[in-house]
Amino acid sequence: MDLAVYACCLEEPGHDVHSIAQAVGVREEVAERSVVRLLELHLLTRGCGAQGDAALLAVSPDAAAAKMAAPVEERIREQRQWLSRSQAELSRFLPVYLDRDRRFNAFQVVDNVHDVRHLLNKAALRCVSEVMSAQPGGGTRVPEAMSEALERDRAMLARGIRLRTLYHHTARFNGPSQEYVSAASELGAEYRTVHDLFGRLIVFDREIAFIQTQDDQFGAVVVREPSTVAYLCEIFERTWVMAKPFANASVDGLGEVAREVHRTILRLLAAGLKDEALARRLGMSLRTTRRHVASIMQELGATSRFQAGVIAAQRGLLDDPTDLTRTFHAGA
Repeated sequence: MDLAVYACCLEEPGHDVHSIAQAVGVREEVAERSVVRLLELHLLTRGCGAQGDAALLAVSPDAAAAKMAAPVEERIREQRQWLSRSQAELSRFLPVYLDRDRRFNAFQVVDNVHDVRHLLNKAALRCVSEVMSAQPGGGTRVPEAMSEALERDRAMLARGIRLRTLYHHTARFNGPSQEYVSAASELGAEYRTVHDLFGRLIVFDREIAFIQTQDDQFGAVVVREPSTVAYLCEIFERTWVMAKPFANASVDGLGEVAREVHRTILRLLAAGLKDEALARRLGMSLRTTRRHVASIMQELGATSRFQAGVIAAQRGLLDDPTDLTRTFHAGA
């Protein structure tokens, strides 16, 4: 019915309800209801007829839609202005909230390896200047983790981020580690090794650090507390200065690496560390560590770990690295 009434007014402008009812062939009250609906939709408007009556004129659907939308769009514009003012007002409180959030979430323990990787990838995406990391354990890193880390490093290096990593000397003997370092070094990453390395550490922009949990090698503690993060960065920097550029064993010399490992073991033996602790500090397997300890004791002619420390101290081996170099000639 509405379509018929609209068509009638469109074809012959100036109708009133009575003439529309006659033209369409319906009762006048039916035509009246249809006219009311079309007026509400702005498809009809009232003009002046020949005798000054309120004649009905058809309006294009586009014009009707624009007229209906105008007040809605005005309300939307007003709401957007209100929202913009509110956001600007609330943004003044954001620094206070973030400071509180950092203080109350300064340390977060994550015990799931998948969650750790997710947080690492998230931190890498947000990183803008530098990453420093320590990866103890020589060749013990999980291949999947190394592959994911390489992709993460590629993306950061492409953004101009400085990337530095510390390994144990034992990583020089590991093929996958050598391949990883070679690939990333070509892109600008820097790698060095030390004989005695502190625990696993990754720091992004000197603002957020990841350290390994004490009892779970797959978990991590996320540190955001500024003083603690700064302290971890200082430990890294001091170790970095003493570390040597990464090279495989054949390039740097197998004997030199072995002698340096022996020097470290001797110092740690004199300090009373057990084989398990030695293995963790040097990034070796327990079996390899015990082989090195046995070699050192044989060279010194010692029958106990304590005696090895005493002999080394008496000979000045703990103070003079050159004497120690002459004493040990065992291979790795």
